Amino acid sequence: MLLGQMIPQIEKEILIEAPIDVVWRVVTEPDQIEQWFCPDAELDGRPGGPGRMAFEHGYTYFLEVVVFEPPSHFAYRWLREQAIKARPENSTLVEFRLQAEAGNTRLRVVESGFDKVDWTDEAKVKYIEENSSGWLFYLGRLRDYAPRSNTAARG
Repeated sequence: MLLGQMIPQIEKEILIEAPIDVVWRVVTEPDQIEQWFCPDAELDGRPGGPGRMAFEHGYTYFLEVVVFEPPSHFAYRWLREQAIKARPENSTLVEFRLQAEAGNTRLRVVESGFDKVDWTDEAKVKYIEENSSGWLFYLGRLRDYAPRSNTAARG
């Protein structure tokens, strides 16, 4: 894949059989994030708030919350180095948009900023390929987990 052919962002959308308030909690609360996304999560849910997500495969991402608007829009920048400030040149933007739909929730995830990061073309291509398949995998886990989370919350 050449840079000129590179997709500017990753977009995934799923329908989750759970109400929007449940999906919001599952996407934004660390103890819920640990059930479907990564085994170790920390998140200060307010704009500018820090966070951290450590994955099984050894990567740890450091977050800066950009948007926190319950229950419909959550966004953060993530990067691999903790000591630096997240900027468009060193991080991508991950956005979760939630929309209620007949008692269920439509979730759209967009990871963008590949055209702005100062990585090599090869690094960008590898990252896009890995994260595109990664989002499919993790959103499948989220889709399966959220309805069970809702049952547990009511029980």
